[in-house]
Amino acid sequence: MKPIRASDIGSYLYCRRAWWYRLIGQESINHAEMAAGTDLHRQHGRQVLTAGLMRTLGFVLLLLACVMLTAFGLLNFLGG
Repeated sequence: MKPIRASDIGSYLYCRRAWWYRLIGQESINHAEMAAGTDLHRQHGRQVLTAGLMRTLGFVLLLLACVMLTAFGLLNFLGG
């Protein structure tokens, strides 16, 4: 028996007929639409990755600014 994956359940809930066609090996005729959807998902994935990296960079820069401000304040307090 073939294992059931989460994507199979999602496909079934979205469109039972498409799920059945895929199960019996019927090939889709919507190649252009499927390729466009794949490209769109790939582009969205890159945008999500970029946003995550930018947020991480922002936190690192904020932490660096806090450390530098603390060091500057300590040097002024101890030296002056």
